[in-house]
Amino acid sequence: MESFIREVLQKLKTSDTPLSEITFILPSKRAGSYLIKELAAISDNTFFTPTIYSVEEFTEVISGLEPIDNTISLFEFYDVYKNLTPPEDTEDFETFITWAQSLIQDFNEIDRYLIDHKPFFDYLSGIQDIKHWYLQEEKTDLIKRYLKFWKNLPGYYEELSKVLIAKGQGYQGLVYRKASENIHSYIAQNDSKHVFIGFNALNSSEQHIIQELLKVQHAEVYWDIDEVFYKDPSHAASLFLRDYLKDWEYYQDNSYEQFSHYYAKDKNIEFIGVPKNIGQAKYVGEILTDLGKDKLENTAIVLGEEELLLPVLNSLPPEIEELNITMGFPIKNAPISSLFESLFQIHINNTGDYYYKDVTSILNHPTLNPLLDPYSEALVSRINTENLVYLKYETILSEFPEAQRAIIKACLEPKKNNVSTLIKDFHQLIQLLKNHLKKEEDKIELEFLYHFHVLFNKLETLNENYPHLKTIKSLYNFYKEILTTETLDFQGKPFKGLQLMGMLESRALDFETVIITSLNEGVLPAGKSDNSFIPYDLKQEYKLPTYREKDAVYTYHFYRLLQRAKNVYLLYNTEAEGLNSGEKSRFLTQLQIEKQAAHHQKKILISPKVPQVKNELKVIKKTPEMLERIKSLATSGFSPSALTTYIRNPLDFYHQYVLGIRDQDEVEETVAFNTLGTVVHNALENLYKNYEGQLITKEIIENFIKQADKQIAKEFSETYSKLPLEKGKNLLIFEVAKRYLHNFLRFEINRLKTGEEIEIVQIEKDLKVALPIENLSFSVYLRGKVDRFEKSNGIPRIIDYKTGKVESRNLTVEDWSEITKDYDNYSKSFQVLTYASLIALEKDLKFPAEAGIVSFKNLKSGFLKFEKKESGTRNKDSMITEETLDLFQIELKKLIVEICNPEIPFIEKEIKKNYGSF
Repeated sequence: MESFIREVLQKLKTSDTPLSEITFILPSKRAGSYLIKELAAISDNTFFTPTIYSVEEFTEVISGLEPIDNTISLFEFYDVYKNLTPPEDTEDFETFITWAQSLIQDFNEIDRYLIDHKPFFDYLSGIQDIKHWYLQEEKTDLIKRYLKFWKNLPGYYEELSKVLIAKGQGYQGLVYRKASENIHSYIAQNDSKHVFIGFNALNSSEQHIIQELLKVQHAEVYWDIDEVFYKDPSHAASLFLRDYLKDWEYYQDNSYEQFSHYYAKDKNIEFIGVPKNIGQAKYVGEILTDLGKDKLENTAIVLGEEELLLPVLNSLPPEIEELNITMGFPIKNAPISSLFESLFQIHINNTGDYYYKDVTSILNHPTLNPLLDPYSEALVSRINTENLVYLKYETILSEFPEAQRAIIKACLEPKKNNVSTLIKDFHQLIQLLKNHLKKEEDKIELEFLYHFHVLFNKLETLNENYPHLKTIKSLYNFYKEILTTETLDFQGKPFKGLQLMGMLESRALDFETVIITSLNEGVLPAGKSDNSFIPYDLKQEYKLPTYREKDAVYTYHFYRLLQRAKNVYLLYNTEAEGLNSGEKSRFLTQLQIEKQAAHHQKKILISPKVPQVKNELKVIKKTPEMLERIKSLATSGFSPSALTTYIRNPLDFYHQYVLGIRDQDEVEETVAFNTLGTVVHNALENLYKNYEGQLITKEIIENFIKQADKQIAKEFSETYSKLPLEKGKNLLIFEVAKRYLHNFLRFEINRLKTGEEIEIVQIEKDLKVALPIENLSFSVYLRGKVDRFEKSNGIPRIIDYKTGKVESRNLTVEDWSEITKDYDNYSKSFQVLTYASLIALEKDLKFPAEAGIVSFKNLKSGFLKFEKKESGTRNKDSMITEETLDLFQIELKKLIVEICNPEIPFIEKEIKKNYGSF
């Protein structure tokens, strides 16, 4: 395959002008590098390299202006805006940049396309008037200011151009306009031959420059397009060239016949549908493996999305020895980028105290953590255990020794919204990180760190030259602006091995094998997104590019890549929903419809291989060490919660009680249900504890009601945190806790009003009693805390409080053998009977007795009693007798024997639904 650039050079080699005396202009610097390579390949003798420009460089030479980036343009524009706008109408810088960035882009378009700005802005102002306020007879001050802004646009535009030209600078559009104006002066001073290679969509400035050079026979233009596309008047790939050949004065007398004829030749084209971006990256690796090393030299991977760069690099087969990456790696994707993002956010949001999640994200960041451990881990542990939702800077600093305090100060010392202080501290942090990374010899991270050093130097310079960055938030906005343009360039041999690039980097380059990814609507082509104040109709009127022209640009690049290629792999995401997805690109459908006779098309749908995973329940055999641990548990006492955990799932019991693995403490921003239960339990204990052994009267309960709110607040403070509970979900939960307590106390008063005599026997008493089991060679104990033991009209009653909802059906037992097997239906019965056994074994329970639950969510049902139902009948008995407990304890002992039996492993249960209430 002979590339387009080589074809052009072969033609020029036979011309009268020596190649070294020609000025070459190409669409990109990358294409210029390839031109030098091809020059060396076709040359028989040694000669000086000709002058080679990218089109941007060429316009800079003609204009004499130094290009400035979008950030500098915004700062200069704000100076102009302030000078021309009355102080009472001037917006601050942060508000200004929300609309000024779009306006700068529009200024660029106006200049690149040589629009006469005065009638254009008058037209635009008139549209805004009609669009928004035409029917208003009397205009408000807001409307007047709005219309005044649009009428002031010509003044802003003119003054900005004047100021920049006086400094010898220009944004891209201004550079193009100035070059267009200076072209005659340039021609007068330069009579060399100019050759334009591989262009397609030219703006008006570029068209004017080329046409003026053509007029004086100082230029030749070589268009890279296949005759198949040019002869099809509806094909978007030739949209621009058809207009140039029809409208340019030069082509009225000089026909252009140098079309290529490669597209209709033999090609193998594969349409490959792959789910998700990672799937595409993985399949690219498979394609390269199948191609073999010999074909990689003339192969290009063209990424539709830059986010695919890392996945593709990680998917390349190991046999690839040479790789050249044209696109840079965006430093916004570097690991350290997330650290600076977190630091900006914590200082933007700082209201005095730091939110714990912001602090932990910084302390645990992979870049900082090696320098701060183990002190950062200790602080995070303290945050979790003490439920510290907000932290003061001094608290954080005190947790670290002097050696680490410099890092903490650079990261977290309050900046008081001072931009200079923040930049200074970030520079200090970069220096500290640099010293660490040098010791670790982490060259890649050092390279990333250097780019952030350069970035903050730019911000520092901007802050010194332009006093507009008043807040850290405004600094952050520009940090993000610059961050998106900074890339880490890869080093490699530019013309050897596999080529990896973006779509625009492929301009004027040709490859035998082409792999293109992300061929989905919204990616290739990009779609209708357009950040501009200029309406679509106005763009059409003034022949400014719309999304239609932008689609045509990508259509040209797509088909041009296919022109000379022999093997083409076109990958698209088959997932139509979610991020980075969309319908299959129209380019693929178009290819299939207009299929050439010599094209061998193949459609492939790739499905990931999903291995069948058998969800087998785990079985843990008991070891001697486990049995010793179980004996220890038996000696300290099995609690009702431990036993019900075993009933629910033996594997949970194994994890929590045998291995001792408990849930890690986490900060509780919103009060959890178990915390709510603890608060209400403790408040009731505080109220009733002093009345053990006494009869409760209405006066006592009324006194409790007066203390209720104070008790709840006290318990929240001690159990939850010192945070105020005056807002948000916590306020609602705080009110629920108070309501629960008030409702329960009113429930107590109603009991007394009916003549019920209530005597408090015990409140929240810790019990531990021996449970004789003949089959075991060691002692077994039960332990637990009974919420309330009372006498109701002389009948002993054991009460368990539940803040969740419990119904009477949850406390009914028909088959004793099921009470230690069916957690969902019998766990509440098991708990209350275990509490009854604790008291009975202490010889404190006189029969008959009652046991049950008071459910705060079902208080209208009153005291929910345990009931024994006779099999096959509706008869129920709520009175607990010695026989009742004997029957229960038979099953209880069987359960404990099973737990202690070395031959019975811990067998995981398949959990099908949520567990009960707290």
